[in-house]
Amino acid sequence: MDPSASSSSSNSSTIVTLSHEDFLLFHQMDRDLYSILVNNLSRDPLESMQLLSLWLWLERVGFRSVVKNIMALPVILINEIADESTICLSYLVNTNNNTCLIPSLSPASESNEIPLLQSIVKEEITLKLFLENRATVIQGIESTKQDICLKALSDIMQEAMMRDMAERMVEHNNLLFGSLGPANLQFGSVGGSGIAGAIIPQQIYNNGGGFVAPDDRTLFVTFSKGYRVEEWEVRNFLTMTFGDCIENFKFQETANNEQPLFARIVFHNVSTIQMILGGASKVKFTINGKHVWARKFVPKRGRMMQLQDTFGFGNAGFGM
Repeated sequence: MDPSASSSSSNSSTIVTLSHEDFLLFHQMDRDLYSILVNNLSRDPLESMQLLSLWLWLERVGFRSVVKNIMALPVILINEIADESTICLSYLVNTNNNTCLIPSLSPASESNEIPLLQSIVKEEITLKLFLENRATVIQGIESTKQDICLKALSDIMQEAMMRDMAERMVEHNNLLFGSLGPANLQFGSVGGSGIAGAIIPQQIYNNGGGFVAPDDRTLFVTFSKGYRVEEWEVRNFLTMTFGDCIENFKFQETANNEQPLFARIVFHNVSTIQMILGGASKVKFTINGKHVWARKFVPKRGRMMQLQDTFGFGNAGFGM
């Protein structure tokens, strides 16, 4: 095997016998391409992992040297092929019960929407191919992500997400820092658990040594109906970014295995919520192609107090 080529074509027994260091070295080209996406091109780290999973899956099913051929392109064209590949991914996730939620393809647009990707794989590949084989492609991409990308790229992804959150906090007028300024930021891991505690002002992380009630450490998240989000997906998303940060996770209770539409997540530290929101009242994430909205949890009594403060209501008529 050409050692400079992507290693996705290796069999599973070879992957198992590699040490973690050798595994990362074996996938160095994949890591380099991912770094270009998230660092040089400032693309979304989670979406970029999906792109690598797509390209490596294409290699698994017989399209040769996809990553190697992309790496040979100028950076501006790497960005273009990433845009084309994102269109391919959109035809996989924007469907519901086998009904496409995006415009249908005309024969002309089908052949012209992904010309760079077509030239890279050097074989016939169209958006219609992705759509008609949606279930197989989704399963293959997810398998590739679990087998390769999460193991080979997570450290780069965490650094990129940490940087992006730091920049977002600055954009929101440094609401976490007050007058102390960013000199109080801490970088590095806490207890070897990923990047939990990174970018956290010391006075918020310690909370002055006092106790913070669970409701004040709770995030309220909601999901789109028809796009089921599992607990493990949300947990993986948060722990890969913030380390061991979750104290309790409570999904909406539903009957007959119906889709939960919301969940409450209690964190060990209130600062984790501050980092997630970045000074905004509500933020949106995309987890495995599904939208998740997050805001600070406000308990029932707190909502009543907000109404009273806003509209001048008394306690009469508002039973708790």
